Amino acid sequence: MICMVIFAGLSTTQAYIIKPLLDKIFVEQDASMLKILPLALVLLFIVKGIFQFIYSYMMEEVGFTIIKNLRVKLFEHVMWQPLPFFHKNSTGELVSRIMNDVGLLQNAVSSTLVTILRDFFRVIGLLGYVLYQDWKLSLLSFIFLPLTFYSITMFGKSYRRYSIKMQEAIAMAYSILNETLVGSRIVKAFTKEKYEVDRFAVKLDEVIYFTLKDAKMRSFARPLMEVFGGLGIALIMWYGGGQVLKGASTPGTFFSFLAALVMLYEPIKNLSGMNNAIQQGAAAAERVFAVLDMPGEREMSSGTALMPDSVKQIEFRDVSFNYDEHENVLEEINLTVKCGEIVAIVGISGGGKTTLVNLVPRFYDLGKGSILVNGQDIRSITLQSLRSKIAIVSQETILFNDTVYKNIAYGDMECTEDQVIAAAESAYALDFIKQLPEGFETIIGESGSRLSGGQRQRLSIARALLKNAPILILDEATSALDTEAEREVQKALDNLMKNRTTFVIAHRLSTIKKADRILVIQGGRIVEQGSHEQLLEKKGVYERLHKLQ
Repeated sequence: MICMVIFAGLSTTQAYIIKPLLDKIFVEQDASMLKILPLALVLLFIVKGIFQFIYSYMMEEVGFTIIKNLRVKLFEHVMWQPLPFFHKNSTGELVSRIMNDVGLLQNAVSSTLVTILRDFFRVIGLLGYVLYQDWKLSLLSFIFLPLTFYSITMFGKSYRRYSIKMQEAIAMAYSILNETLVGSRIVKAFTKEKYEVDRFAVKLDEVIYFTLKDAKMRSFARPLMEVFGGLGIALIMWYGGGQVLKGASTPGTFFSFLAALVMLYEPIKNLSGMNNAIQQGAAAAERVFAVLDMPGEREMSSGTALMPDSVKQIEFRDVSFNYDEHENVLEEINLTVKCGEIVAIVGISGGGKTTLVNLVPRFYDLGKGSILVNGQDIRSITLQSLRSKIAIVSQETILFNDTVYKNIAYGDMECTEDQVIAAAESAYALDFIKQLPEGFETIIGESGSRLSGGQRQRLSIARALLKNAPILILDEATSALDTEAEREVQKALDNLMKNRTTFVIAHRLSTIKKADRILVIQGGRIVEQGSHEQLLEKKGVYERLHKLQ
C-alpha cells in the first residue's frame, strides 16, 4: 500500500513536469532547465518503475496466498461435510467450485485488486492536482463522471448475472466430464462415445453462450468510457484554450492540467474494464461461500468425550431413522452386541441393512433413540475419536492412485514397514504384491484399476488390519468376487475379524454361516435373529432366503 501511494504521487509528478517544460523552456527559453528536466524525468521513471515492481509483485504474492488458503479451507470444509452432502452434490460440481470458482476469485483478488488499488491512489493524487491547478476547470471536467459511474454500475449487474450462469454451466460440464471418464468402461460397452461427446459439447455451447453475452457487454462498456472521456477532454480544450488566449492562464498550466486529466480518465476507464473481473469474482464468491457457510460435521457434533480403547458392548436402543423426513428406513431397533461378537445382517435390498451399520460411525445422525458404546452415547464422543476405532471394508473398494505401500499404510500413517508387510501377509496379499513390477512401490492406478477385484479387496483388508480398530464393518465385502477370489478374500477376512466386534452385511448367506448371530431385517425392523441353524429351524424369512439361494 505504501509503494502504491508513492507510485500514485510520482504519476502526479509526471503531469506537473509538463508545466515547467512548456513555460520555462519553450516560452521563457531557459537553457538551464533543458539540462535539469530530462534528467529529472529519467530519474522519475526509474524510481516509479521500482515502486511499481515492488507493489505489483507483493500484491500478486498476497493474492495467490489468499487464494491458496481459501482453496485449502474450502476443500477441508467439503471433506468435513456429512455423507448426505455428497449425495446431493456431484463430484464435478464440487471440483468446479474448488478449482474454477476459486480460480475466478484468484483473478479478482490478485491482478484485479492490484489494478483497482493502484488506480484508486492515482485518481486521488491526480484529482488533488487538477483541483489545485484550476478548480473551476476541474468541476467542468467532472460533468461526465456521474454518467461514467452509472454505466459501470449498470454493466456490473449484467456481468454478475451472466457470470453466475456461466459458472453453473461450467460446473455441469465438469460433472459430465467426471462421470464419463470414471464410467469409461460402460460408455465403451454401450458404444455411447458419440453420445457423451455430444452431451459435453452441448454443455460447452451453454458456457460459450454466456461467455459471449459477457464479452458483448464488456466490448461495449470500454468504448462508451472512451466516448465520455473524449467529450470531457473536448470541453476542457474548448474552455481552457479560451482561457490561455485571454491570458488568464499559461500554456504550461493548461497542458499540465490537460495531461493530468487524460491520466485521470485512464484509471477511471480501467475501472470499467476491471468491473467484469470483479463481478465474476463476486459471483464465484457467492458459490464458494455458499459451501463454506454450510455447517460441517465438526460444527454439528457437540461431542467432547473420547472413544474407549476397549469396546465391551454396543447397544442400539429404540433406534429409528429416515432420510429427508420421509418414511422411516429403520423402526425401533433394539440390539446389544457383545465384545468380539460377529453379527451378520441379511435381508432384501432396501430393508435398511447398510443404513443400520452407517449409524455406528455416524455417517448419518440418528432420528430417534441412541447408540451406546460401553453405556456412553456415541453423540457425546468426538467424531475423530469414534471413527478412529472403526474399520470398514466395503463392496465398493476405494483405493487411491498411489503405491501399494501407501494404500495399505493409509490405515495408520505412523506405521513401520514391517507392520505394512505383516498386514499384507495377514490379508493374503503378500504373494501377489511381490509379483507386481515394483512390489510395494507399484502405482496401482485410479481406484486400483491395475489390480483384479480380489487383489483390490485384499489391499483394503490389509489397510483395515493395519488400522487395528476394535469395531469392524464389512459391507458385502465379497459379493462382487468370483468363487476363487472370494475364497482368498474370505481367509483374509477371517484373520481380520479375530478379536473384533464385527458387523457383516451379506447377500450370500454361505459367507455368514459362522457368524455368532444373524439378524434378518425387513421393512426397517429386526424380524428374526439367531444362529444359522436356529433360523433355518424357524422356517421363516431367513429360511426362504436360504432356499432362494
